[in-house]
Amino acid sequence: MSVFYARLRMVFDNYTLIIIGVILAATFVPAQGSGAVFFQWLTNAAIALLFFLHGAKLSRQAIIAGALHWRLHLLIFAFTFIFFPLLMVALTPVLRPLLGNELWVGMLYLAALPGTVQSAIAFTSMARGNIPAAVCAASASSLVGILVTPMLVKLMLDADAGTAGMLEAIIKISLQLLFPFLLGHYMRRWIGNFVDNNRVWLRYIDQSSILLVVYTAFSAAVVGGLWSTVPPVSLLILIAVCSVILAIVLVVTTWSSRAMGFNKEDEITIVFCGSKKSMATGVPMAQVLFAGGAVGPAILPLMIFHQIQLMVCAVLAQHYARREEQ
Repeated sequence: MSVFYARLRMVFDNYTLIIIGVILAATFVPAQGSGAVFFQWLTNAAIALLFFLHGAKLSRQAIIAGALHWRLHLLIFAFTFIFFPLLMVALTPVLRPLLGNELWVGMLYLAALPGTVQSAIAFTSMARGNIPAAVCAASASSLVGILVTPMLVKLMLDADAGTAGMLEAIIKISLQLLFPFLLGHYMRRWIGNFVDNNRVWLRYIDQSSILLVVYTAFSAAVVGGLWSTVPPVSLLILIAVCSVILAIVLVVTTWSSRAMGFNKEDEITIVFCGSKKSMATGVPMAQVLFAGGAVGPAILPLMIFHQIQLMVCAVLAQHYARREEQ
């Protein structure tokens, strides 16, 4: 058993293993009836707290600094909110019959999401890239994505594809995500020092919120027949598709940053911030955008893509870190 666990740890980190455990729990012991209602209310409260803390973590200095390196941020935003969706729409004739309609919707949702914050900054730091620019780009992407993502999802999907109406979705996201985020940022003047000094244990609130959303979403999906519509073969195809998508984006972000004359530190920031998609934002937002059992298939591609990007970017960051100083 210890040997098996050690081999798992070479591929997956502890948090990923916990997420897999939560999915298994939702598969065999899903929340139903009054239990599902309780978990839904608990999940809504956890999501609000999650975005409140995200707002409290974002400093005013980071916002100001972000405006100074506008070429870099425009390129990252272009990859996150333009290139990704266009790539996925272009591949629709292949992906939709290959994955089925529900997972195809999940791939489109993945393409519309903002970039990650914590892991993008961590990998940029590991690779000796432009850390201040990574902090600004990742934070701004997360904030802008709260409003841009539902609009992109609506543009890419038909009106009856399972998402809420545009106005209804924006109102829900504003109340459940944007308002707590802005409130947290406003209260930073009083709680900023506490948040900055306790980031290590506060991240467990982030992780616990995501686990709660995953359990609630997959419970509803399992009750709705998720695993009968997503057989093991489809899961393997989804892994291959996510791997190919990530490879394309990594190649294009690297080539574009070099073609536009960015230095190596900026290239690293563009590659890691422009190629990643946020599970911390995507999982809670799916709870707002998608109805009932549609949440599980919508976030399944995101969870697989997230794990693949962590493994690939860890290797890539080590490669960058070994470069010679110019």
